[in-house]
Amino acid sequence: MSDNRVEELVRNAVAQVLERQMASLREGVVQEVLREIGPALSKNAPPASSTATLQKAITAIQTGATQKEILRALLDSTILYSGRAALFVIKNGAASGWQGTAFGNTDIKDFPLDMNSGLVARAMQSRGAESGAIGEFDHAFLAKFGKPSGSEAIVLPLLLKDKVSALVYADEGDGSALDTAALDLLVRATSAWLEVISQRKQAHKEVASEPQEVAHSAPSNDPFAAHAPLHTGGAQHVPEATPVAAMSAAAASGAPSSALTGEVGDVHRKAQRFARLLMDEIKLYNQAKVAEGRKNRDLYDRLKEDIEKSRSTYHKRYGNTPAASADYFNQELIRSLAEDDVSLLGSNFRR
Repeated sequence: MSDNRVEELVRNAVAQVLERQMASLREGVVQEVLREIGPALSKNAPPASSTATLQKAITAIQTGATQKEILRALLDSTILYSGRAALFVIKNGAASGWQGTAFGNTDIKDFPLDMNSGLVARAMQSRGAESGAIGEFDHAFLAKFGKPSGSEAIVLPLLLKDKVSALVYADEGDGSALDTAALDLLVRATSAWLEVISQRKQAHKEVASEPQEVAHSAPSNDPFAAHAPLHTGGAQHVPEATPVAAMSAAAASGAPSSALTGEVGDVHRKAQRFARLLMDEIKLYNQAKVAEGRKNRDLYDRLKEDIEKSRSTYHKRYGNTPAASADYFNQELIRSLAEDDVSLLGSNFRR
């Protein structure tokens, strides 16, 4: 069977698996976020109707066809639990307005947010929702867009790849109550779903793209990739989110395969891409196990069956090629799954 035919079969198989798993992934994301935010929700004891509304809001977020639609659905849903809301993008050490809702005809796009204001600084530091007096938020923002009728505001970080990629601001607007727990749930669900969508797109891209295209194309899993803030001067430096595609390209450029040319180099690059795809699939379908395995340093024990099945798949395809000696599977296992810390795999892992 030709190499192109094998690639086509793999591409189709991956697409079918991903599509079949989407429904269960949605439910898995909901349950995972509910476990994290559950105590705060139970403390407020929301009625059944409120729970149903939350579930509908999360469903709306998860049915967005693009990352921008997902974020727009998040902002639309925040109005159920606040008076008005705005999303600020973290780029190049600065935060600037992306979109807002319930601000009338005033556009918050590109508004430079003060990163040193109390609520913003605390949210960046804690990487969690921070609520407090409205006076703790950016005074220039309140002067331009008006103060809410209430005295409270909340800032929630939206995390991508464990880094703060955006901030969601919400206040009481013209008199709506703030529901901190519900807003926190919506933002966490959005973060989790963006991660799932990112890995799904990356998996398709890794199979379908040539190495040069992967390295030089725009990061498809950064929802704010096209957002270039107009205001960056004088901003406090804050590490921005690193897109998965950018990390993969950087890793590939430093790997032995990048120095190889011709047909042999092609095989090496395809083998490395295939190993990355297998690791992405393991992480995609075992998010809870991966998190627990990293925490308890026993990744291999928890994921042994998936790892060995993937290893077998990799060796069937590249075990008898020039790429076999490079052992890209174990390289990606350590780099991607164990985050370059082999001790996270545990004592039972053998190279």
